[in-house]
Amino acid sequence: MAVLVGKEAPNFTATAVMPDNSFNEQFNLRSFLKGKNGILFFYPLDFTFVCPSEIIAFHNRLNEFKTRNTEVIGVSVDSQFSHFAWKETPVEKGGIGNVQYPLVADLTKQIARDYDVLTGDSVAFRGTFLIDKDFKVRHQLVNDLPLGRNIDEAIRMVDALAFHEEHGEVCPAGWNRGDEGMTPNKDGVASYLGKKAAGL
Repeated sequence: MAVLVGKEAPNFTATAVMPDNSFNEQFNLRSFLKGKNGILFFYPLDFTFVCPSEIIAFHNRLNEFKTRNTEVIGVSVDSQFSHFAWKETPVEKGGIGNVQYPLVADLTKQIARDYDVLTGDSVAFRGTFLIDKDFKVRHQLVNDLPLGRNIDEAIRMVDALAFHEEHGEVCPAGWNRGDEGMTPNKDGVASYLGKKAAGL
C-alpha cells in the first residue's frame, strides 16, 4: 500500500452529491478545499452496515471540523443516485439522513486506486486522509472492512497539525488539544519525558 503522507494529494474531478442534494458533476477536490484542510474518507458501499455509523458520526462532528477550517468529503464506489437514495432513507430504516458534506461517486474506482485503498478491485478499505492547506497529505489511516473508525481521532489529528503549524512544536504520544507540546530537540525531549514519561 502506498504511503501518501508528505506527498501532494491525488486530485480528482467526479460527480458528488452536495449538502443540498444537488449533483455536482464537476466536483473537484482541490477547488473545493480552496486553501482549507480536508478530511477525505473512503467507505466500502452504500446501504451496508458499519458505513452508516461512520458517515453519521462524521456528520455529527461536522461543526467541529468546520470550526477548525476543515472540510469533510466522503467517497465510495457507488453512484450519485445510490448516495442520494441513501440520504433520502431515514436513519431509523438504515439510511444516513441528510448528511451535510459531499459524497463523491467513484464509479470507475479510479479515486480509490489513486489513494491505494481499493481492495479486490471491488470496494475501498476505510481510508482516512488529512490534507493540509497546501494540498499535502499529512496523515493517513486505513482500516480493514469490519473495523469502524474513531472520528474523534481524525479531529485530534487536525488539532495536532494546527498546533504544530502555530507553535512549531511537535505532538507526543496521546497528545490532545490543550496539552503541552514538545520542543523538537534534545533538551525538549528530555524536559518533556522528565515530566510526562510515567503517564505515557
